[in-house]
Amino acid sequence: MKKERARGASKDVAFYYPGPFWYSAAFVKNLLLFFDGIALLVPSYMKNRPSVLEPEMAIPLTEAGLLHILEPETLVDKQATEQLAMSLTDIITSGALDSLSKKRTKFQELSWSRLGAYGDESLARMIFEELKKRGLAKDTQDGVSIPMHPMVRSLVLVLLAQILRPRGKTVGLNLSPATDRPQLVGALSEILSSEGAPSAGHVVALDLQTVGVDLADVPLDEVLAFRSEHLPEHRQYATEVRRYVRDLSLLSDKERKRDLRARQQEIRDLAESLKRVSKKAWKKKAAFALSITGAAWTATTGNPIGAALAVGGAILGFQSTAKEAGAYSYIFRARERYP
Repeated sequence: MKKERARGASKDVAFYYPGPFWYSAAFVKNLLLFFDGIALLVPSYMKNRPSVLEPEMAIPLTEAGLLHILEPETLVDKQATEQLAMSLTDIITSGALDSLSKKRTKFQELSWSRLGAYGDESLARMIFEELKKRGLAKDTQDGVSIPMHPMVRSLVLVLLAQILRPRGKTVGLNLSPATDRPQLVGALSEILSSEGAPSAGHVVALDLQTVGVDLADVPLDEVLAFRSEHLPEHRQYATEVRRYVRDLSLLSDKERKRDLRARQQEIRDLAESLKRVSKKAWKKKAAFALSITGAAWTATTGNPIGAALAVGGAILGFQSTAKEAGAYSYIFRARERYP
């Protein structure tokens, strides 16, 4: 049954990171308009946390097949752990983390499973020891998680959001990394733009486009009713901004400058159309923004970070005759200022 599902059309779901639980239910309501559901990477020892912390959201979404709980104990397999170790080792040995302040910094827990202990325990242990030597990680206190410098923890989860993308297909999901933390997308952009990375010079960022209203005070059943009628046009927007990254980042600088304005206008037109639909339905000013940052490149390099993020298959979910690789992340948030 699982094999048949994996071979069929995958659901395009927002793969929320960095935490195992969303920061705001309001953001999740908005994301549901653009995707076939939400996926969370939740360690087994906290698998019930979404239902306990926010039952009024988690339970009905699970029953509707819109919330997918992914277990790092199985998803972060040996290959994923190797990719993570390859990326982190290169970053650690480069000295990029040496300047992080350890004084009065509150460490945050990262589960052993998300560091890859179930995929390859020796590699996960090696990563931990390297971080510990530099004062960026501490010995476990509970046996299931590691206290880690918050910046390093975020780095691990940024990388995992990319590395795990193709593994979603084993459960019939096309995982699209999405976060409400702009600084994490900035970290991904820095990784992709780093000297020697295959994507250097290819990173494309779309300005944060306001596309809908803030649904914080709208009941979930009303959101789902609206979604059933307007999912196609919202999904088209999400698909087109992903295509925007892929197409522009594969062009030369000259070609990109030539095509940039036209492509930006196409995205703005789609955003304006969504705003009109939302305003008509909810009688509110537009306040929810969705954007994207990423890069695509031809997979012909031996760069370790690029190799780890070159997850195979069609880049950004689009078919191509060229062997391409890349990484991307959606960013979403409620805007404080209205256009």
